[in-house]
Amino acid sequence: MSKLTAFDRRKHRVRNRVRNAGRPRLSVFRSLQHIYAQIIDDTRGVTLAAASSKALGLSGNKTEVAKKVGQAVAEAAKAKGITQVVFDRGSYKYHGRVKALAEGAREGGLEF
Repeated sequence: MSKLTAFDRRKHRVRNRVRNAGRPRLSVFRSLQHIYAQIIDDTRGVTLAAASSKALGLSGNKTEVAKKVGQAVAEAAKAKGITQVVFDRGSYKYHGRVKALAEGAREGGLEF
């Protein structure tokens, strides 16, 4: 099995469990330099709120940046009246930057 195939299998395994929760989904994408988070309504197929380290112009310690992105996406969600989401970590382990983003979103007021 190739690395990309394993990545896709993990991503779809997590996403299939999360999609049927009846809440918007907080999806995380992590690249080498940046981290992106968006809240998606799967029933309509639209993005409700989004934030990224690139859009916010953040740099420095990646874990601290991820926490700030989590807080920013939580603020954007609260502005649209969203308080409860389901966390979609994708194919990433709940560790490091992904965990920091989740903690930042919780501090910002999102419940999951």
